Amino acid sequence: MTRSPRRSPGTSRSTESGSGGRVITTANPEKFRFSLRPRAAVRRPSWVSALKVALDRPLTTYYLLLGATALLLTIGLIMVLSASSVASYQKTGDSYTVVRRQVMWVLIGVPCAFIASRVSVRWVRGLSYPAFSISLVMLALTAVVGVKINGNTNWLAIGPLQIQPSEIAKLSLVIWAAHIYANKERRLGSLHQMLVPVVPGMALATGLVIFGRDLGTALVFFALLVAMLWVVGAPGKLFFIALLSVSTLALALAATSSVRAARLVNFIDPFKDYHGTGWQPAHGLYALSSGGVFGEGIGASQQKWGQLPEAHTDFIFAVLGEELGLVGTLLVIGLFLVIAYAGVRVAREARDPFVRYCTFGIVVWLLGQMIINVGMVLALLPVIGIPLPLVSYGGSSLLPTLAALGLVIGFARREPAAARALKQRRKARSAGLSARR
Repeated sequence: MTRSPRRSPGTSRSTESGSGGRVITTANPEKFRFSLRPRAAVRRPSWVSALKVALDRPLTTYYLLLGATALLLTIGLIMVLSASSVASYQKTGDSYTVVRRQVMWVLIGVPCAFIASRVSVRWVRGLSYPAFSISLVMLALTAVVGVKINGNTNWLAIGPLQIQPSEIAKLSLVIWAAHIYANKERRLGSLHQMLVPVVPGMALATGLVIFGRDLGTALVFFALLVAMLWVVGAPGKLFFIALLSVSTLALALAATSSVRAARLVNFIDPFKDYHGTGWQPAHGLYALSSGGVFGEGIGASQQKWGQLPEAHTDFIFAVLGEELGLVGTLLVIGLFLVIAYAGVRVAREARDPFVRYCTFGIVVWLLGQMIINVGMVLALLPVIGIPLPLVSYGGSSLLPTLAALGLVIGFARREPAAARALKQRRKARSAGLSARR
C-alpha cells in the first residue's frame, strides 16, 4: 500500500470517472467552488406586473381620463376637418366652415369641463332638480315647436342657433337620478323607493323624445334608466319586463314611419335596398372595407365626396375607418374603453353614493352611445341617428359630454390618495421654485 503524495495548497483533488481513468484537475479549488455556486436569480418585472404597478398608482385614473378625453377630442377635430371639407366647400365655398365651428365648440367646452372638474359635489347636487326641470321644459318645447330634420323633431331653434335639448337632458337625467338615489341610500332595499320618482321622471323624458320620433335618443335614455336601476340593485325580473316593454314600443314606433320600418327591416343587408334606405349603411361599409388595416391616409377618403350622407356627424366612424384603417378604429374604441375602465374605478372607489351613481351613469351613457354608433356604421344596428361622443361634429353633443367627463375627472382628482399625491406634487413644485429663486 503506497501513500498518496501530499497535495500542495495550490492544487486540487483529482477525480476519476468510471473505468476510463479520466482525471479532472483544477488548479484553484476556491475558484472552482465559487463558479459552481448558483447565481442569485434576478427577477425582472414582466409587462403584466409593471402594468399592475402603474395602474395601482393614485393618479392613474385621473391621467387615464384626461389623456383619453384629450386624444379623442384631437382625433375628432382631425376627422371633422377631413370628413366635412367637401360638403363645406360645396355649401359655402370654404372647406373649413364646419371645422371652425367645431373648434369654437371645443374652445367653449374645454373650459366648461375644467369648471365642472373643480366645482364641489354639493354644488352639482344642488343643480339636479333645476337642470331636470329645465330639460323637461326644453324637451316639451321641442316636441311641440321643434325643428324637424331627417324625420326627427329633436332640434329647438333659439334665434339663429339650433340646439338639441335631448343631449343636454342626458346629463341632467344622470345627475338628477344620482342625487335621488344618494338621498335614498338607506332605503333602497324597497322596490318602491327604487322606482319612485326616478322611473316616472325618466319615462316622462323618454316619452317627450318619442313624441318627436327620435328613437335613437329614446334608446339612450332607456339605457340610462336600466343602468341606474342596476347599480342600485333592482331585481332581475324588472329588467326583463323593461326590455320586453321597450322592444314592443320600439317596434310600434317604427311601424308609424315607413322609412324607419324599412331601416329596421333592411339593416342586416343594406345592399338589398341599395338605392333607398340601404344607401347610407352600404357606403359606410364601403368606406370601412376600403380602409384596410392602416387606412388610405388622412384626407384620402373617397366616400366623403358625396356618396356618404352625414359623413362628419353620425357616420364619421366610417370615414375614420377609411382614412386610418382598422388601427384607427380600434384606437378610438380602445380610448372609449379606457374611459369606461377609469370611470368604473372611480365609481368603485367612491365613498360618496352620489359620486358612485353619477359616474356609473355617465360611463353607461358614453359607452352605450359609442356602441350604438359603431354598430350603426357596421350595419349591426339600424341607422337611428346617434353621434359618436367627442368625435362627431356638433356642439349640442360635445358640450354636455365634456361637462360630464369634467365631473368624472373631478371625482377622480378628489379621491383621497389622488388628492394627497397632487398636494405633495404641488408642494414639491413650490419647493423647487423657491430653491431656484
